[in-house]
Amino acid sequence: MFLHRLEGSWLESPFWRRAFVIQDEAIVDSLRGSGIQEIWIDISRGLDVQEAPAPQPQAEEAAPPPAAAAPAGAPARIPLHEEIARAREICAQGRDRVASMFAEIRMGRAIDTGEAVSLVDEISSSISRNPGALLGMARLKSVDDYTYMHSVAVCGLMVALGTQLGLPPEDIREAGLAGLMHDVGKALMPVDVLNKPGSLTEEEFATMKRHADKGWALLKKGGAVSDAVQKVALHHHERWDGSGYPQRLAGEQISLFARMGAICDVYDAITSKRPYKNPWDPAHAVRQMARWKGHFDPTLFQHFIRSLGIYPIGSLVRLASGYLAVVCEQTPAALLTPTVKAFYEVSRQRSIEPRRIDLAAGGEAAERIVAVEDPAQWSFQGLDQLWIES
Repeated sequence: MFLHRLEGSWLESPFWRRAFVIQDEAIVDSLRGSGIQEIWIDISRGLDVQEAPAPQPQAEEAAPPPAAAAPAGAPARIPLHEEIARAREICAQGRDRVASMFAEIRMGRAIDTGEAVSLVDEISSSISRNPGALLGMARLKSVDDYTYMHSVAVCGLMVALGTQLGLPPEDIREAGLAGLMHDVGKALMPVDVLNKPGSLTEEEFATMKRHADKGWALLKKGGAVSDAVQKVALHHHERWDGSGYPQRLAGEQISLFARMGAICDVYDAITSKRPYKNPWDPAHAVRQMARWKGHFDPTLFQHFIRSLGIYPIGSLVRLASGYLAVVCEQTPAALLTPTVKAFYEVSRQRSIEPRRIDLAAGGEAAERIVAVEDPAQWSFQGLDQLWIES
């Protein structure tokens, strides 16, 4: 039969295509196990129709786009455990460099763009070897380090998204630099407001919102970075529907890099520990962001999911067998079937010896993810060590 359309969110779909011929029982099994409740069949097309016309390519209706081909000369992807140590060191160095940059700004000195570009290149190299390592490590920031590590994390997310978009290397570097510089205006904010361990008052929030204008003015005055980088500092809080700030721009009035920055900035903010809130689980964050209609460029957001994974590394998930597991490695060609580490049996409420499972391997006893779990509902300690030591 010709499957014309899947009803429901593409986050629940086992396929990146939305319209295609069902040619074997494995596809039917995947549909049954996906959580999709309804599908549309085009009875005028398909191999079951006599003299049916050859299926024509269909628009993929909000389905995440395919992964961009790796640029020529890019290093081969390596296992996450081989990149973890380097990623941890890059994050530590990045934190120190951003802290130094903010200190220089507060003293009225010019930003050392050469040092910043060097850091972007190191981050880009790690992302090209295995994006999960650096993106995972950058998420594990302390409350005290948030302001600085947030810039490192957004840089890495921008590089990963730019790579997924198939941007040329010079644009990926520019996107990474924009991510690293997007919050420089916060260096000029009152420290007591910036580091306040609680919710801001309306007046304090109005003060903090000025970091976008101040960051743009700082970068423009310095003249050492491009207009594209400056616009990310100014517009990363703009929203696709025009509800953002400071200029209430909408749609493509917002530059490409600023639209990318808006997504990356929010994702890292909601998955990081803050003085006034606990971090969201990465997979839960992805799902919540998908529901915020009007916040983000929908096409770019689909690419973002493709770059990060539907179940990002570190996500807590429940398997069909009843075990809880942590996602520890992506399968780039099949984002619904990452490699996980099962560690807890729900039915017996007991921990088990951690067991690594490649969900893409298939087989008769194939496991699958059936739900995303909220870590706050459990009392587990050391969840991140499960994927770090995988």
